[in-house]
Amino acid sequence: MDAFAAFKPFLTQVESQLVTQLGGETPKPDDTLLLAARHLCLKAGKRARPMLVKIFGDTLGVAEAKLVDPAVAAELIHAASLLHDDVVDNGMFRRGKPTVNARWGNIVAVMSGDLLLSGALLKLAQFDPRIAQAALATVTEMTRAAMDEVQARGNLELTLDQLKAIGEGKTGSLFGFCGKAAALVAGDEEAARRFDAFGRRIGVAFQMADDIRDISGTDEGKPQYADLQSRTPNLPVVLAVSRDAKLKHRIAEAWGWTALTADKIKELGTAVLVTGALDDATVMMNREIDAAVDALGPYAQRESGANLVMWARTLARGIALKGAA
Repeated sequence: MDAFAAFKPFLTQVESQLVTQLGGETPKPDDTLLLAARHLCLKAGKRARPMLVKIFGDTLGVAEAKLVDPAVAAELIHAASLLHDDVVDNGMFRRGKPTVNARWGNIVAVMSGDLLLSGALLKLAQFDPRIAQAALATVTEMTRAAMDEVQARGNLELTLDQLKAIGEGKTGSLFGFCGKAAALVAGDEEAARRFDAFGRRIGVAFQMADDIRDISGTDEGKPQYADLQSRTPNLPVVLAVSRDAKLKHRIAEAWGWTALTADKIKELGTAVLVTGALDDATVMMNREIDAAVDALGPYAQRESGANLVMWARTLARGIALKGAA
């Protein structure tokens, strides 16, 4: 039985609000920015962030109607970051279809992302200025972390702490915002602090899971070793080169070339696997999950708090949440 089936009505409300936000059932055919945004946003993704807002809110007994706007805003902020990321990464496919930048070009992708972002912040400003301020701080943190990730490319001296900081900023800060938003609605300051800590740790674990899937080849959304191809030092790579100086030299030398062949990438990826770095990365991911659950404190013992624990132990492992489809 789907443990998250009870959240489907709420996610349906979120989907309906997204449609309204993005031009309604019959958008203008000449509104390129909205068409591009709809291409990414509508009926796509797991809606993990809206679901998380709902679970946090349920844990505090917040009425469902008061959670829809923060949930929609969280999804819009996330979608905006994806549009911008695809431009930075020159991504051609996302969620099994061409990216906005591949179909409409970088200018439309950037402007469409800005449209989503401003729409999310305007929605929150009208709903609750305190939550809008928290969202602004989150967007600032996400932006800086995205820049840190770009500057880390090709850097095999990247430390584990730096890598975790990038994951926390890019992913954990928005998960944390989902908790803070629900807690602000409830007027529970301790919950805001604990939920933010939970979201940040689970965001790091989520990024670790993504890094593990990249090297293991279990990510259906992108080819195996995509990070090696893009010269991105993910967690298994950082662990592998820290224990094998020769491998570090081989990767550095390969990354120095203008183009990387598929055979070379496979060779390096296999070498990373042989070091056993995946096992260590998995241990680190599980520690982050445990730390996230610990951060909940007494809220984990509440009836709906158990769903936060379940969410943590499934999403961070990359297991699809059927209830958030």
